[in-house]
Amino acid sequence: MTQYGNHVQNEVYQRKVRPSIPFRFEDLERKAREKLEDGPYYYVAGGAGGEETMRANRNAFDRWQIVPRMLTNVEKRDLKVSLLGEIYSTPLMLAPIGVQSIVHPDGELASARAAACMNVPFIASSASTRSMEEVASAMGDSPRWFQLYWSNDREIAASMLRRAEASGYSAIVVTLDAPMMAWREYDLENTYLPFLSGEGVGNYVSDPVFRSRLKDPPEVDKTAAAILWSQVFGNASLTWDDLEFLREHTSLPILLKGILHPDDAKLAIDHGMDGIIVSNHGGRQVDGAIGALDSLPMICQVVNGRIPVLFDSGIRRGADVVKALALGASSVLLGRPYMYGLTLAGEQGVKEVIRNVLADLDLTLALSGQASVSELDSSLLIHTKDISSPLRTRIPESQSAGIKS
Repeated sequence: MTQYGNHVQNEVYQRKVRPSIPFRFEDLERKAREKLEDGPYYYVAGGAGGEETMRANRNAFDRWQIVPRMLTNVEKRDLKVSLLGEIYSTPLMLAPIGVQSIVHPDGELASARAAACMNVPFIASSASTRSMEEVASAMGDSPRWFQLYWSNDREIAASMLRRAEASGYSAIVVTLDAPMMAWREYDLENTYLPFLSGEGVGNYVSDPVFRSRLKDPPEVDKTAAAILWSQVFGNASLTWDDLEFLREHTSLPILLKGILHPDDAKLAIDHGMDGIIVSNHGGRQVDGAIGALDSLPMICQVVNGRIPVLFDSGIRRGADVVKALALGASSVLLGRPYMYGLTLAGEQGVKEVIRNVLADLDLTLALSGQASVSELDSSLLIHTKDISSPLRTRIPESQSAGIKS
């Protein structure tokens, strides 16, 4: 990936590549808004309550500023990262997003194919319209993880773990922050919940345990299947002791997504988890919650390199990726931007979103005086509250990001 950003720029400027989507995130979102009806658009773009957490995510990025270094030889750049014993060509992954069919008929299959083409890991959602087996088939041998919404029917949860392992997924991402859906005002105004119309339930209606709970197959009685889905989705009774159940049903690495409190990071380590994803669900679950990037340094300090810490919630551009990595993240998950690319141009749109973010990352890395993402640390950044003080070689120890793994 040496000079990846330069190559992409040159192709665009020489018009060897004609873009299918806008380069600017704001235009990408605006174009997606123009194309989608209210229900699907706000299901993707909206957040919980008054969307304070969504704003907090972006404000957290704004408070950290890059302090570029000069004359450091950045002719050759290295975007590779080591994660869970594997080497990935970039620190970017596609976040698990359910019910992608509401923005494009190819849904998760288009996103999965785009990820495979761009050599970026795809995290398939439990709430996909297409089954995990279909997604796996679309990706061939390309890297993929499976995200589990832990059903209150434990046999369904165990079945999904078995299926993911059999389908070539190499890690399990357990989303902890959505045992139920939050108060989302736009969705309520639009009376929009696509699962009740049969979208986003592909992993359920294809699951042998789920099907065994129905009197008639989902193909015969879709209403009964939708009702059963609403009864088994999520599990608000879970505790840390329940994590042992996951270990009993899969040999894959397990990462916990939705960690924001340092004490929960400690508990994840104490319970033998393989990784953490710092996330507030893109602002879609708890209104008024802490910005995810504000949690990242605290959690990395507690973890101190013992397990990988990944990050999502608010990544929009290459500079965002640089900031998250410098604050301790091992990799980052991209969410809404690729959904907007999917909306506008299907698989090609997702490819271009990935390409643009990676090109921007590569150029920002170089122009900041850095040659390797794996060597980024907090010395590259300063917090706005420290700007009145003289620039220092490193930020205060209290803001230290800890050691990445």
